[in-house]
Amino acid sequence: MREAEFIRQLVDYFKQNLPKGYTPDALRFALMRRGYSRTMVEKALQIANQEMAAMASPIKEKPQIVYEAEEVVSELPKKSFWKRLFG
Repeated sequence: MREAEFIRQLVDYFKQNLPKGYTPDALRFALMRRGYSRTMVEKALQIANQEMAAMASPIKEKPQIVYEAEEVVSELPKKSFWKRLFG
């Protein structure tokens, strides 16, 4: 029971600090320097990742935009510059 409590504390530690931008490696090494065993830290990180993934909202696909080019046919007679200018 005592090991489960330590792992739960480590899981909470990971869940608090990962969203702040700390990398899992940095947190892992910090905990091992404090005296936690590697297996406990790895197990806690795995549980924290699973819990955080379960809480994340599902990714929604963006709609695909399709572009279609239309052919524009200009039937207007071309006027000279001077006719357009003076009417």
